[in-house]
Amino acid sequence: MNITFRNYDSKPLFTDDYLKVRDFLIFINSKRLAVPYYPWGAWEWQITHKELDRDNIGRYGFWEDGGTLAAAAIYEMSLGDAILIADEGYNRLKPELIAYATEALHNNGKQRILLPDGDYDYQRAAIAEGFRPTQDKWHSATLDIAALQSFSLPHGFSFVSLADNWDWRQYNRVMWRGFHPGETETQDEAVLSVRKEMLSSPMIIPELVVSVVSPEGNYASHCGVWYRPGDFYCYIEPVATDPKYRMMGLGKAAVLEAVRRSGDLGARQAVVGSGQQFYYNIGFYPIYTATWWERKNS
Repeated sequence: MNITFRNYDSKPLFTDDYLKVRDFLIFINSKRLAVPYYPWGAWEWQITHKELDRDNIGRYGFWEDGGTLAAAAIYEMSLGDAILIADEGYNRLKPELIAYATEALHNNGKQRILLPDGDYDYQRAAIAEGFRPTQDKWHSATLDIAALQSFSLPHGFSFVSLADNWDWRQYNRVMWRGFHPGETETQDEAVLSVRKEMLSSPMIIPELVVSVVSPEGNYASHCGVWYRPGDFYCYIEPVATDPKYRMMGLGKAAVLEAVRRSGDLGARQAVVGSGQQFYYNIGFYPIYTATWWERKNS
């Protein structure tokens, strides 16, 4: 093995390095979910996300073997929260990933890294660098699409997708209200432009970006699903429901409809990065945990 290190191209959005990470994540999870806490859909959602710190993406670290990506160290949305990913054939690189995150991905000395529970190579290297596990966990859950629950919408409600007559103002409305309850959304063109960019990934299948429309025409609940034909799994991100329309089964319907559509395209499992009871109640079950480890500024 001839391992070389370099940094990520600092240009935003859809560069050759973006493609390299995407294809790497597709490959390492192609036969089984080896890294369920970071499937390729998580990368797609992150790279277009309005909260991503794009000024520092040049600090992402790449380890390559003959030009092929073997491992990567990135941050989740901003410096201080590191995500480490290594091909199973390159476990010996894990201490290097920990050391690199410690040196280059901290936020003024504050640093967390997400490590799979039971991965002794990562954990021992983290302890050697001064990290300690916290109580903050990452949960992954899956649903067998063949066992999908039945679901229906209340009278007057219907589904719409990005492939249909999509309303960007309504999409912005449900996303804002779902993640910022009690706050009124801004609907100017700059905000709508950001929303459009967040759904600009070339990997999006428009029919899998689904919202539930109320009789008044409001987007009441939303679910996005990332799927690549040929994969055995699809990835759910994001899910939001306007508080006005909660406790009506609309979130369940949005998720299961998006998953059902993925199943029609060939997916056999749906995966979500969550341990919320909501997902367990609609047929998901836990498959994986990881822990945020913290290294405090000395």
